[in-house]
Amino acid sequence: MKIRDDRRALHRIPELDRDLPETFAYLKGALSGLNCRVFEPASGSLCAWFDFGQADSVAFRADADALPILEKTGADYASRHEGCMHACGHDGHMAILLELARRLSKKRNLPRNVLLVFQSAEETTGGAKDICDSDVFSQYNVKAIFGLHLWPGLEAGVIASRRQELMARSSEVNVDIYGKTAHIAKAAEGVDALMAGTDFYRKAMEMEKQLPDSVFRLLKFGKFQSGTVRNALSAHTHMEGSLRAFQDEVFDGLAAGLADIGRAVETQYGCTVTLHLSDGYPAVMNPPELYDRVRDALPFRELESPSMTAEDFSWYQKTLPGLFFFLGLGDVPALHTDTFDFDEGILLKGADFFEKLAEIHL
Repeated sequence: MKIRDDRRALHRIPELDRDLPETFAYLKGALSGLNCRVFEPASGSLCAWFDFGQADSVAFRADADALPILEKTGADYASRHEGCMHACGHDGHMAILLELARRLSKKRNLPRNVLLVFQSAEETTGGAKDICDSDVFSQYNVKAIFGLHLWPGLEAGVIASRRQELMARSSEVNVDIYGKTAHIAKAAEGVDALMAGTDFYRKAMEMEKQLPDSVFRLLKFGKFQSGTVRNALSAHTHMEGSLRAFQDEVFDGLAAGLADIGRAVETQYGCTVTLHLSDGYPAVMNPPELYDRVRDALPFRELESPSMTAEDFSWYQKTLPGLFFFLGLGDVPALHTDTFDFDEGILLKGADFFEKLAEIHL
């Protein structure tokens, strides 16, 4: 099965961020000889253009980068690059698009031209934005873009999605609180950054809980470090967390609330609070009009609730209409773990779905 061979070959050569020479060499080799034009619209990206003589086009996207994880699957096709692994299924995403390319190459007529996009840096800095900035979609008159993600826990082979909210806008949150150390016997001479930090944390959690349950959002801290010894006040507290939401007004409101809490803690404790939120990715929001048109023509399962994980496919949706889907893997290890693996036969379901998407009249 060629799709399995592609996935396993790509799984052996995982590469990080935008530095994907072996990966792109394999993709170019697999695409050579097919009825398409292969080109690089931006650094760290590769496209295959199938021209069916139509005025408009659709695009399909696969991410190509891996993760800095030491693989422990024990598979005979395990990573040859120590400390690097395709632990998020991007090897499967690329294999699906290569299978789609082989099928497209045999077709003589489709309602739209097709652009296949292989993208780097999804796991790091958002390579999707580089491709959007390249203007390739306007050059090829692309009217819609589609993508999917392999999804553990969803029934094997099931294609699923939902209108509007699918994956969250995300931002890393770093908080630093600076006080003044003093021996605990002379605590009045210091400024306790540990106490200020716990108060900041408590207030932040209370703020998040005030929003109604119907508002999808997440504010959590997974790292809290403070102090150096047991008998001296802490001079520094460092906290790391994540803020996630779907609507910008919810996200911005929580971010502004964190800033307000920081100022209140500074006033109450006499400390200094610095707050930094990374840019992160926008939310993956499936546009209702395109969603309904596709679902009328090509049924798939509708999800009741979105995922709080993030995906840079959202940058494409900021540029043109786009739909994102999940492809179920069943009961397999979680994404981003060192034992993640799956049955490649499921990938055919993704290729079949994409082929039908290319054939329908939107």
